Amino acid sequence: MPAPRLSMRKLREVLRLRHASGLSARAIARSCRMSSSTVLDYIARAKVANLSWPLPVELDDIALERLLFPHEKGPIRQCPEPDYALLHLELKRKHVTKMLLWQEYLEQHPDGYQYSQFCERYNRWADSLSVTMRQHHRAGEKMFVDFSGDGIDIVDPRTGEVKTAKLFVAVLGASNFTYVEPVLSEDLPTWISCHIHAFVYFGGVAEITVPDNLKSGVRRPDFYDPDLNPTYADLAQHYDTAVIPARKRKPRDKAKVEQGVLLAERWILAALRNRDFSSIAEVRDAVAPLRERLNDKPMQKLKRSRREVFEAVEKAALKPLPTTPYVQCEWKKVSVNIDYHVEFDDHYYSVHYTFYTSRRRKMEVRATASTIEIFWAGKRVTSHVRSYEKYRHTTKPEHMPESHRRNLEWPPSRIVNWAKSVGVCTAQVVEEIMRTKRHPEQGYRSCLGILRLRDRYPDERIERACARALKFRTLSRRSIEAILKNNRDRDVDDEPQGSQQSLPWHRNVRGAHYYH
Repeated sequence: MPAPRLSMRKLREVLRLRHASGLSARAIARSCRMSSSTVLDYIARAKVANLSWPLPVELDDIALERLLFPHEKGPIRQCPEPDYALLHLELKRKHVTKMLLWQEYLEQHPDGYQYSQFCERYNRWADSLSVTMRQHHRAGEKMFVDFSGDGIDIVDPRTGEVKTAKLFVAVLGASNFTYVEPVLSEDLPTWISCHIHAFVYFGGVAEITVPDNLKSGVRRPDFYDPDLNPTYADLAQHYDTAVIPARKRKPRDKAKVEQGVLLAERWILAALRNRDFSSIAEVRDAVAPLRERLNDKPMQKLKRSRREVFEAVEKAALKPLPTTPYVQCEWKKVSVNIDYHVEFDDHYYSVHYTFYTSRRRKMEVRATASTIEIFWAGKRVTSHVRSYEKYRHTTKPEHMPESHRRNLEWPPSRIVNWAKSVGVCTAQVVEEIMRTKRHPEQGYRSCLGILRLRDRYPDERIERACARALKFRTLSRRSIEAILKNNRDRDVDDEPQGSQQSLPWHRNVRGAHYYH
């Protein structure tokens, strides 16, 4: 059996060392790791073919082989070509390398290409793919998400109002498996719910989620440390995925979803361009089968559909879904008011009164549809059942100081009856103060402050001060105390009540008979 022929690259090296460097056949053999007889044979063949160094530029490997081996037709051996599309898919699997695939290739084809040629030919094939396909994403590594630029018009049959439903698109990096959902808004609740639906559709979660820098996901874009929306970060924590936003003005960071959006617009929006829709439900029903058709369509280069690649390569590599579904929430930074309550959605929830300090006043609220959780320094300090009553208070007794708890045990009627012991006007002031407050308890302190004025002033003066406060509608403890302090309570009866001064006669003044 004849020895295998050297590659044309090594043969060129033999000729270079002989003619350009002037080495002996033995030295060339040591350098090229071959026998001296083989070196002498190739030098002799080159001499017979009248080849000189340097070789002509237009002389390729095939032409050189024909000159040196004129009595043999074509290359000495035809190596079987690997399935490059299959190699491309296998390389997406975790821990799979080209060396491992080459070894498996040689097991099936012992006379196949050596490792260097194997890699070169695969790289040449991969370079012919599109820009997005040249990005190698490991199975289960990344999910890319974005909204489409164009949408589908929805016309309300009753009002004629036109709304545009855009497409939320999520694409898995390794398989290009695509989830598409039409939505009417790009707000935070829609953004979160679309992610949840995509995770359920894929049946798992990728290690990394790559969004664009829209406000629903990223509050402050930054190259090094982007500031995520707290709700979006909470979603990522629940599903155990890392959110890494694409860089600003770097579309190649999310080229997968850019291509996915383009395909969704071509295969879904274009297909529905002549249809009329009156509700978002109709749009969803129309989009669903087109989405499945897109995933079942064979890809041009790989000759396999997105679904086939997903089932074969990526599905098993995704992280499992959590046992409990994510509950949508909203985060808000709040300040503790002097009454140890924080405000969320126009309702007031209590925290322990010790949190009203200069250092501990800033807190965060996490709100779901049913609960309110209040955090300080990342630690939950209390929770409440969510209330949707506007301008009301939800207060836990244990959050109140001891003195406030004693006041809370007093019903409003008890304070009013105590005020009546001072006088009618005092009772009216107390009732007005509690009536004008959003919650009667908010007026307790002011009312008790008025009644405690009895420690310094007689009841008669307090009653007259309250009458003056009612007259000028200055209903507060501070105002009544100022009236007493400045002796203005004595001025209540300065102006006559119930009488009207007579006007001087004038011809333009009509008498009472005019109105009978």
